[in-house]
Amino acid sequence: MPQSLSELEQHRSLLAAQLSRLGDLRPGSVTGIVRRCGKPTCHCAQPDDPGHGPTLRLTYKVQGKTISEALPTPASVRKAEREIAEFRKFQELSRSFLDVNERICHMRPVEERSLSEQEKKRRTPSRRKSGAK
Repeated sequence: MPQSLSELEQHRSLLAAQLSRLGDLRPGSVTGIVRRCGKPTCHCAQPDDPGHGPTLRLTYKVQGKTISEALPTPASVRKAEREIAEFRKFQELSRSFLDVNERICHMRPVEERSLSEQEKKRRTPSRRKSGAK
């Protein structure tokens, strides 16, 4: 793990480059759904019948609402799984990127500089006396 400020900055640059090389990505998961169709004469209406399926679906959230998309072909399942795997890489790289940046912020020295006239005026405490007695 990098220890010096320059090593941390190099590591951050490496992580940024890895982030830029990510492909198509999306959050979510592929789930198998087993359901009953509701027809009283269908086999799925019988007790102890497992129902129809499983049918594979991509499930994810948008603004707090769960969205579920059908994945009708093996190719669509593989595509969704690749995009989800890429999203997981994005999450891992993002966490590492934030961690390195936090360490850089803690290690970087504070730069002392003289205040401008405007900044001095803002920092001057009020000379008024409190009205409370």
